[in-house]
Amino acid sequence: MGDGRIHIGTAERRHRLALRQRLAGSSRAGSPEEVAGSLVALHGTDPATVHLAVGARLADAAKTVSGTERALYEDRSLVRMHGMRHTVFVFPTELTAVVHASTGLTVAAKERATLLKNMAEAGAPDAAWLTAVEESTLAALARRGQATAAELGRDEPRLKERFVYAPGKSYEGVHTVSTRLLKVLGVEGKVVRGRPLGSWTSSQFRWAPAPPHPELDPAEAQAELLRRWLAACGPATEDDLKWWTGWRVTEVRRALAAVDAEAVSLDEGTGYVVAGDAGPVAGPAEPWAALLPALDPTAMGWRQRDWYLAPELRPMLFDRSGNVGPTVWWNGRVVGGWAQRTDGEIVWRVLDGAGTGGEGIGREAEAAIAAEAERLASWVGATRVTPRFRTPLERELSA
Repeated sequence: MGDGRIHIGTAERRHRLALRQRLAGSSRAGSPEEVAGSLVALHGTDPATVHLAVGARLADAAKTVSGTERALYEDRSLVRMHGMRHTVFVFPTELTAVVHASTGLTVAAKERATLLKNMAEAGAPDAAWLTAVEESTLAALARRGQATAAELGRDEPRLKERFVYAPGKSYEGVHTVSTRLLKVLGVEGKVVRGRPLGSWTSSQFRWAPAPPHPELDPAEAQAELLRRWLAACGPATEDDLKWWTGWRVTEVRRALAAVDAEAVSLDEGTGYVVAGDAGPVAGPAEPWAALLPALDPTAMGWRQRDWYLAPELRPMLFDRSGNVGPTVWWNGRVVGGWAQRTDGEIVWRVLDGAGTGGEGIGREAEAAIAAEAERLASWVGATRVTPRFRTPLERELSA
């Protein structure tokens, strides 16, 4: 390039994705901890996503459920907590302090202020009262180890207090202190989501005390989080980084400078990699296919997605809020979607326009995708999985 920057093209970005996102067969991981460490964070808004994302990347997919539950609820080597963009993720427990300082503190302050404002507008008790309830609730949770909101309400009856949210507005509603306060405590890094009440697909869960962690300098924590993410997902544009982290652009630029990120040229413009990572990366030794779940961290990893997802495929694969549904991948790009029918069958479809030059993806690709569908069905078994955010293709295939 004229400016001296190394150019990283689409083919090489797909090579990096295959290897660093643990998707090519030869790069699959040995444990859920290895998957989460490679990806930095797994989307946890939909509980099923965590297991499905892990299973797609494990060398032995049969260990998906037992291994993930062990990591989350027994060894506590993974933790489900609020993180970037006020979203629930699953992180390696070692990253708890980094996530809390880099993204949680700012969001938490706004969340608590909003709760106090809403309570004051409704004539509910004041901040001192809320602090007393909070301290009592955390003490009860420490005694129990894990507890549902209902169980905590029996220990601390003031959690059942109700107040009117947005009185007089078209969206007026009644909120319970427990719902709002536990959410605030989650964002503040004081509690995390524990074992679900049902199976691994259940969205009803217990709360647990957050693992202890040191208080880090926010700027240093942001630099560390960005460094880890660039190592897993670089190259990425400034816009990608701002979107993924939820930070202000000034924070992104400060973190890029702190880690001495190297600027490279992309088809979209300027991108960044960690220092020393601009050189060519050899691709996987074999072609590969993958069936990734709704909200998978690879499909949602970048804001600018044309290098792995053709714009004409998006209307069928995303909901109206921008949440991606289940996707089918072939050699580093999205070619279609999949779903599970009520009888348990895993069905998939390659979308028109997924091929190059108007042709289909070929028999080798279709055979590999079919094998991945069988692999997925083998460990999901009798469990039925319906994404929390339904997309047009998923609805159509599952009907």
